[in-house]
This record gives sequence, C-alpha cells and structure tokens, in this order.
Amino acid sequence: MKTSADIRKLFLDFFADKGHEVVSSSPLIPANDPTLLFTNAGMVQFKEVFLGQETRKYTRATTTQRCVRAGGKHNDLENVGYTARHHTFFEMLGNFSFGDYFKREAIQYAWEFLTETLQLPADKLWITVFEEDDEAADIWLNEIGVDASRFSRIGAKDNFWSMGDTGPCGPCSEIFYDHGPEVAGGPPGTPEEDGDRYIEIWNLVFMQFDRSADGTLTPLPKPSVDTGMGLERLAAVLQHKHNNYDIDLFQNLIKAIQKLSGTTDSSNTSLRVIADHIRSCAFMITDGVQPSNEGRGYVLRRIIRRAIRHGHKLGLKEAFFYKLVQPLVDEMGEAFPELAKAQAIVEQALQIEEERFADTLDNGLKILDHAIDEMADKEIPGETIFLLYDTYGFPIDLTA
Repeated sequence: MKTSADIRKLFLDFFADKGHEVVSSSPLIPANDPTLLFTNAGMVQFKEVFLGQETRKYTRATTTQRCVRAGGKHNDLENVGYTARHHTFFEMLGNFSFGDYFKREAIQYAWEFLTETLQLPADKLWITVFEEDDEAADIWLNEIGVDASRFSRIGAKDNFWSMGDTGPCGPCSEIFYDHGPEVAGGPPGTPEEDGDRYIEIWNLVFMQFDRSADGTLTPLPKPSVDTGMGLERLAAVLQHKHNNYDIDLFQNLIKAIQKLSGTTDSSNTSLRVIADHIRSCAFMITDGVQPSNEGRGYVLRRIIRRAIRHGHKLGLKEAFFYKLVQPLVDEMGEAFPELAKAQAIVEQALQIEEERFADTLDNGLKILDHAIDEMADKEIPGETIFLLYDTYGFPIDLTA
C-alpha cells in the first residue's frame, strides 16, 4: 500500500524530475494577502509571481501546501467529521508554471503522473474542460487519447477560475476518479454530479487572461499554470478507501484518540472530528496563531473548543487534546519539520486553552441541556445563547 508519505514524495519527485523547483509549504498566515484569513491553496504564496510583481530564479515550481478552510469564504467547519471529504486542514499538492509551459505540458504531466507513476487505470478517470476551451479539449481527446465517453465540457461556474473579481483568470480542466457503479452519483455536469461516485482529484488552471473591472478579458503576456490536488483524496483512491478518514494518516491519529478514550467504534464521528481538528490547530499554532477572541485566534479557539466538546462526548473529561500532538508529529513531522520543532509550544498552548475551557464546559452543558429540555419550539432563546457565549465561552456554532 502507498502511504500518504509515499504519495507526497512521489509527487514532488515526479515534478522535480520535470525541472520544477521543490518549494517548501508557506505558513498558514499569508504573507502577501491581507484579504485571506488563512492560506487556502497552493498558489497563494506565488500570487505576486503570477501577477508579474515578483520574479524568482525558477519558472517551474512544485509544492505540498498546508491549507486551512475554516473561516471566511471557504468554511468547511460544520461538515467536518460528518462527510467523507470535508476537512479544516488539508494538503494541496501542486505544480506551477510562471510563463514557462502551458496547457499541453500541464495536461501531459498530469496524465503521466496518474496513469504511469501511480498506475491508475485510464478508464477510471473522467476529464472536464471549460465549454469554450477547444485547445484543451483537442489535447485531451486527440493527443492524450482520452475516451470521449469519459469527457465533458462544463460552464464557467465549475471550469473557469479567477483570483478575484479582477486580475488573472482562465479556464480549467478537472480530473475526476470514478469510484464505480456501486456508488451513487452521476458524472460531472449531470444533475446527479453531487453523488459520491465521481470525485474530483486534480484541478489544472490555465491562467491566460487579465479581467478588468468592466469584465473585459485581455490575454496575459505570459500565460501560466496553477494546479491543485488534495493529498487526502488521492490517498483515499490509492488505498481503495471511499472515505478520507479511512486513509493511513487519519487512522493512525484515530487509533491514538481511541487509546486515550477507550472508544472501540472506529467510525465514531467524534473521533474523526478530533483527528481533523488536531491537524489544523497544531499547524495554526506552529505558524504563530494563538487562541484569542478575534480574527485567526478566534477561529483557532472555536476549533479547539469543538474538539474538546467531542472529546467530552467520548468520555474524555481530563485534558487530552494536547496529547495528540506527538502522534501528529510522528505522521507529519518529516514532511513539515517546523511542526516537530514547535511541538512543545503547540502542546503548551493547547493544554492551557483546554484547561481554561474545561472549567466552564460542564456548567455550560448543564445550562444548554436544561434550555433544550425547556424549549417550546425548535429555537433556543437568544439570551441563553448569549449567556453561553459570554459566561461559558461557547462559540455560537458550538451551541448549535
């Protein structure tokens, strides 16, 4: 079985062999984008290179970028643990071209990596392109030889990417993995596309236009490539799992939580929530975020408290969350040495926050349980929600 660590290395080595500079993951706090709460994609650290405001010694790069989606536009927090593929923290594998190669090479590299390096069967892959992108369609159908029955043209909502309302943008081509007819769901672009049969694994973005305020698209002087592929989704495919939480990386964390809690049911939702949350919390603290009542610190505090509440549901009444930093370092410390280096700081911050919240959690839960018992309809009174927040530190989503 290919482990998550194996896949990460295979990806970086593949693109290094194709002349790409292996660039370290940037921190979760974006250095050059005040509009972003957290780094949420591999291209964030290269934004100024794409805009032509910065030049580097290389024109091709590859990364495995740590990302958080738990606030602002990309907020997956409520779904975490309850679905197969939502995470607050994930790794995005990416390869980038800054005015060097374009569609042909990007498509060829993606196909070679998936079908030759990873040996995924070609008949399990489904390709989409932007409906007006004849150039990409021609490369896929006539040069790569993808079967037309596993190919579709999709509108701008899914297959045209932009950095913002203005600026660099362009069509994209997505690669999906078909989990087979026994799983419900239809191909991309059909009414049944939200099912779990066809899962997007890689998005190839072809940045070729600059969009002005009036919507005019001007061709960029140096078209570029920005790709992103979720490591966890790819690991699930390669490990023959249908749920990201069943891959090796998560299972080792889940086993550590089971050991602490004595929980025998490995599919327990609380185990998944905690396994997800230790990753985002540990990396946020590694990158300089501390629990607080505003901004990034408040997002961190909410996630920590959500994890503690799920620990409480597993019978963990003593501080436990900080004890998961070591198993996480065992899993990810080699790929991200900064995590191992910050281990003691992360453990201390989590333990302090956990002990602070534990004092009020029991009392707050009693008030919440009483309010639920007394509810006349399906709404908890606003004053109870405010009391839980103001006195007991329950973020609104925790009460929900």
